[in-house]
Amino acid sequence: MRIAIGGILHETSTFVQTTTTMSDFQHATGIARGAEMVERFRGTNVCSGGFIDRLDQEDGVEIVPLLRASAFPGGLIDAVDYKEIKTDLLERLAEAERVGGPVDGVLLDLHGAMVVEGIEDADGDMTASVRDAIGPDRPIVVTYDLHGNHTSLRVNSATAVVGFDTFPHVDMSERGREAVEIMLATVRGEISPVGAICQLPLFWATRKQVTAQPPMVDVIRRVHEIERRPGIVCVTIATGFAWSDVPDVGASVIVVSDGDEQLAQATADEFGSWVWDNRQTWFSAPVSVRDGLDAGHENGEFPIMLADHCDNTGGGSPGDSTEVLRTFLELELEDALILYMVDPEAARTAHGAGVGQTITVSLGGKSDPIQGPPVDCAAEVIAVTDGEFAYDGPMFAGLTGTMGLSAWLKVQGVNVVVVTAREQPFDMAFCRTLGIDCSAMKYICLKSAAHFRAAFESLGGSIHNIDAAGIHTHRFEKLVFEKRAREMFPVEIVPVTS
Repeated sequence: MRIAIGGILHETSTFVQTTTTMSDFQHATGIARGAEMVERFRGTNVCSGGFIDRLDQEDGVEIVPLLRASAFPGGLIDAVDYKEIKTDLLERLAEAERVGGPVDGVLLDLHGAMVVEGIEDADGDMTASVRDAIGPDRPIVVTYDLHGNHTSLRVNSATAVVGFDTFPHVDMSERGREAVEIMLATVRGEISPVGAICQLPLFWATRKQVTAQPPMVDVIRRVHEIERRPGIVCVTIATGFAWSDVPDVGASVIVVSDGDEQLAQATADEFGSWVWDNRQTWFSAPVSVRDGLDAGHENGEFPIMLADHCDNTGGGSPGDSTEVLRTFLELELEDALILYMVDPEAARTAHGAGVGQTITVSLGGKSDPIQGPPVDCAAEVIAVTDGEFAYDGPMFAGLTGTMGLSAWLKVQGVNVVVVTAREQPFDMAFCRTLGIDCSAMKYICLKSAAHFRAAFESLGGSIHNIDAAGIHTHRFEKLVFEKRAREMFPVEIVPVTS
């Protein structure tokens, strides 16, 4: 048995002004081609790692690695660069079949919110292109992030779809392994997967998506209950990605059955109706920075962690909004920490001055007026680094990362980590390279929606998602859509408020 593996991953925000190019894919985890893909991702917590680890255990199965390309979340992908990467993957598939004979199936590691210039459903385009390459009879099993804007094209082009069950995404390798199980059973003729989708006109509040907590824990429990029903192969809930202006933006349910299309559709519609009937549960009113701090003080446990999810670099935001920093300074907070402020200019200035020097800088606020104005201040340079480090937290342990030129600055009682690369704080490994002890902080602002929780929850304290100024506002009525095809909750379909 020969199983090909590959993928192109990107979470695309159409509301940021930058374009995602080939250089962005070459950064991050880069583009791994052929055997390099196996070497780089074996034993890692990504779906491709799960593909490799599970296939390694199977006697008589040959892994045919194509390529895996991933870029940090950001703006629309350049059309020429996307075509080049996709063509590379397809040509590698064709060459592998020419040399070694037909593959028995293809495993694809995709995201679900990828948008290319001129291609609104790039994940569907990728899947359909592989389907065209191998024909209608051989299986394609695709893994997706929880935050996909799913379409009928994706479901119809694939044999089966497997979505994440966790946020933070700590189950990526596990979902890759699940995809392999479905692939093996399909190739052996043990099952005949068929999928169906129920799309929902719903923007799901990020703070209501953490899967280890109510109410999302109940959603995932229902996913697993349905998966135990006779004839059901797998169930995917997608909360959607609101910051992609595409016709099919929003939540969805995908159900894969064993050869029964009517069962798959009926089950997807049933689950989708339950989600829609409970839509008020997935809604959350905005919380200001000061309200978040007040709630933390009322709780009385430290550190008080503020998730600045309106500037979540993990969703493509610029990472340089300044409202939280400004508030921390106005309140004269001590032992406060900002992770991370994306400001290459400030990082270069700090490196040029050196450790122990005081520099005059304008921090943040350089990407877009929505992010707030820069904070003009004097800052002490505590430490500098070239940004190279290795993740050691639950999400990406085993992978290396780079933040580019970075520095630990101290502005009054506020510690600010300025970085060059846009990345969210998945764990505390990078802080340790600078000498920062996060457990010693009383206030921590994290430019992330939830992924930081996988590591930072170990600090105790309390966590509060706040709605500071930022491009990725959770006040969805402020987002100007041009392409979405339907009225959405909680924008045109208004929630009940007390």
